[in-house]
Amino acid sequence: MEISEFQNLIRELYYEKDSKRGLDKTFIWFVEEVGELAEAIREGKNPGEEFADVLAWLLSLANLCNVDVEEEVKAKYPGMCVKCRSKPCICEEVM
Repeated sequence: MEISEFQNLIRELYYEKDSKRGLDKTFIWFVEEVGELAEAIREGKNPGEEFADVLAWLLSLANLCNVDVEEEVKAKYPGMCVKCRSKPCICEEVM
């Protein structure tokens, strides 16, 4: 499934509810899902479902903001590192 297909599915399934909930409350749900993902990773559990939930809520937010995530990804990440312009990235890590 392409990103745009999943974003459209999320729009079809949840846009009406998300619109009624509003951007702020939908963002809070997204943050809660990120927290659940962090917990799954920290506890060594299988985080697959949590990754899927985070992506779904991120796309719900994008729908509310009228952002086409697939187009933005293509523009932002043109097949190489956005800083060093290499593939793979050869930027020095900064910690």
